[in-house]
Amino acid sequence: MKGKFYFLNFQPSILKIELLLAKRIIPCLDIKNGRTVKGINFENIRDAGDPVELAQFYSSQGADELVFLDITATIEKRKTLVGLVKKVAANINIPFTVGGGISSMENVAELVRIGADKISVNTAAFKDPSLIKTIAREFGSQCVVLAIDTKKEEDGIWYVYLDGGRTKTGYRTMDWAQKAVDMGAGEILLTSMNNDGTKKCFALDITSLLSESLPVPVIASGGAGTMQHFKEVFDSNADAALAASIFHYKEIEIPRLKNYLKENNINVRI
Repeated sequence: MKGKFYFLNFQPSILKIELLLAKRIIPCLDIKNGRTVKGINFENIRDAGDPVELAQFYSSQGADELVFLDITATIEKRKTLVGLVKKVAANINIPFTVGGGISSMENVAELVRIGADKISVNTAAFKDPSLIKTIAREFGSQCVVLAIDTKKEEDGIWYVYLDGGRTKTGYRTMDWAQKAVDMGAGEILLTSMNNDGTKKCFALDITSLLSESLPVPVIASGGAGTMQHFKEVFDSNADAALAASIFHYKEIEIPRLKNYLKENNINVRI
């Protein structure tokens, strides 16, 4: 298990251990104005469909989890679209992570109440890391997903960005991830701004660094374009891989992707 925490509260059978160690495929719904959208390098946003319909489709296709990110909530200084989250949650039967504009325990409690299994925090957690500790204490570390938007600069260092990729910090990604885990984050959602939407590959170097260094699962995000890219990132020890446009536009279908990974000796849930 690479020494990672998976928050088991039962005596696992061999089958349960295999499922626990299985690599996860996670579609992402980036939401703007109530619609699913996708861009390239966090820019050039275009429509990708109705979020409820897409969520139903992914649930039926065998996605392991679903992530819902209200990408403009923070910059618009508003809460996540609660009504839409409730509709999505009512139409799926897989673990559901919700993020965007979450800055208080009131927000968290409301989202959990209407169907979110995990809460993704980003900018608010960076500005007030105690939010991570508070959520973990109330709902458990398995509920806290720290989303990190990161960009590799000319000096070769990966830095943390806030406000949907608009604001650069002086914080190195590895340092912030480690601090957040120490505060109680149970999972890291790592999005490479350099790779996002390019379909050229995941950011294998920073993904591998975090996966090998942290005691919690790491979700790789940004850059998926082919089935081989998923194999590469799992070979780099990512615990899960997240993608959007290739799933939204049906360039890659989840059952076919899982069969490919299985044939290439990657343990996935079929």
